[in-house]
Amino acid sequence: MLDWFTQTVLGKMTATFLISMVPIVELRGGLPYGIALGLHYPVALACAVIGNFIPVPFIIIYIKRIFAWLRKKSGKFDGIVTKLEKKAHLKGRIVQKYSFLGLVILVGIPFPGTGAWTGALVAAILDMRAYRAVPAIFLGLLMAAAITTAATFGVIHLF
Repeated sequence: MLDWFTQTVLGKMTATFLISMVPIVELRGGLPYGIALGLHYPVALACAVIGNFIPVPFIIIYIKRIFAWLRKKSGKFDGIVTKLEKKAHLKGRIVQKYSFLGLVILVGIPFPGTGAWTGALVAAILDMRAYRAVPAIFLGLLMAAAITTAATFGVIHLF
């Protein structure tokens, strides 16, 4: 079964897609992984961007409800949710200052603690409308993809 993920084109595409959906790893891990598996760059890029983007609307629309449900469920979850909300508010400063462009930058610069998941969380916590947040996050993903691609090919050419 695991050979399928590394030996077939569909498996490589699926692995790239799924890795890109994972919080923290996101496109920054999925795109280089797909390229390292031997996928052609446009294919790896499409799988990584789509995989990273799919959770975004759901996070924006449902995360506050999920947080409220988790708070009711257990005191342990309340602490985790509070921590995530504080982090979102801290990351949201650039978004509050620059709005659309701030969200593009937050998602687009591939540093730890940034990315589509963080951008969607910040947009939800700051009550940004989905019709404004989703395009900003998508543009940020494309920016992150360009930076990640340059870094990936730069590292490959070093070896």
